[in-house]
Amino acid sequence: MTARIAPGLLVAAPRSGSGKTTLTLGLQRALRRRGLNVRGAKCGPDYIDPAFHAAATGSPSVNLDSFAMDDALLDSLATTVSSNADIVIAEGSMGLFDGIQGEAGRMGASADIAARFGWPVLLVLDVSGQAQSAAAIALGCTRYDPRISIMGVVLNQVASERHRRLVEDGLSLIGLPVLGALMRDKSIALPERHLGLVQAGETGDLEQRLESLADRIEQSVDLDRILSLAQTSLTPAQSHKPPLHPPGQRIALAQDQAFSFVYPHILAGWRAAGADIKTFSPLANEPPPPDCDACWLPGGYPELHAGKLAAATRFLEGLQQFSETRPVHGECGGYMVLGQTLEDGEGQVHTMAGLLPVSTSYAKRKLHLGYRIATAAERSVLGDGGARLVGHEFHYASITEQAPANLVHVTDATGADLGSAGHRAGLVSGTFFHVLRA
Repeated sequence: MTARIAPGLLVAAPRSGSGKTTLTLGLQRALRRRGLNVRGAKCGPDYIDPAFHAAATGSPSVNLDSFAMDDALLDSLATTVSSNADIVIAEGSMGLFDGIQGEAGRMGASADIAARFGWPVLLVLDVSGQAQSAAAIALGCTRYDPRISIMGVVLNQVASERHRRLVEDGLSLIGLPVLGALMRDKSIALPERHLGLVQAGETGDLEQRLESLADRIEQSVDLDRILSLAQTSLTPAQSHKPPLHPPGQRIALAQDQAFSFVYPHILAGWRAAGADIKTFSPLANEPPPPDCDACWLPGGYPELHAGKLAAATRFLEGLQQFSETRPVHGECGGYMVLGQTLEDGEGQVHTMAGLLPVSTSYAKRKLHLGYRIATAAERSVLGDGGARLVGHEFHYASITEQAPANLVHVTDATGADLGSAGHRAGLVSGTFFHVLRA
């Protein structure tokens, strides 16, 4: 039986900070309250927002990245979220057209995803500090890329009814429908920290916040019209090979507030390949489960919990014993914990697992951000020597001491040589970038 493919839409904006996440989550929860099977998706390599989508909809979300993912993987993931759902509410990243310089449709821009799957764009306009001029911005968005269709706009940060009328007057001149307007309200903002939103699992009143967002959306947005305008050109795709080969048959996965940045499609791919994933919490001083044959430490916020991790002797000793006979890999935050020491934001240095020849510091901050294309130096859990990996790096930590990097050779999205990166020592490996696919 052929799966039913749901219509969808993409919530996007001309720039970051316009209110995409607020509108996306409010729409997802409001439509779920109507009894619809709502699914979410996030454009780009963001590993925080999909967890919020899952909380709002009650179903897993996925990342869709036109640069880092090939056609087969993109189509397979989109089919996964669209099959037998009632509607897909996808969320863009940064501005609608923001991406890398490169081949059309392969720039990592949210517009690429809207165009590929035929999802119309619901444009969020932050109209603070402007009125009719907002229409000029919206008009530019409608004409910039002929591949996409903008279904209408939702105004955000509206100061008053008079302000709203002035903005709508400008938009009427270009024939773009206003499908909702959200008044200024600081109370609906989700808490943030240095890598973006505070994680869904750490937002204690998240359910209450989602319900409040849904209330506002129901009052301020034309849900019926939005539902009627959603559409898609997606056709069912075949399942795709795992985006990353499982590191083992039974995988010990660190999962808590210090280790949570793992892409849903990576875990789904491992499970589809027959792997069994068992989670454990380093912050609860739990060692990797002894019946597993590989250990994976994802990224997260170990810099905020460095003291507690340094005191977690059962975890550290168990990790060291595990690594003597089975592979251990760390991504970003996991890489930092596998190193010798980690300096926290206050300048206090904490002893870590000591399994890799690298020391890191969050006190000495420098933003590292961008796509990474890596070639494996030799065989590891990431693949055979010479294997090509596509990933993303986003962190503020710096390396203070290290032996020569020996895990992968890295370029950025444009092909600029970034040198060698990451370390491997025995069965232990780690790197700052997060793998999106091999």
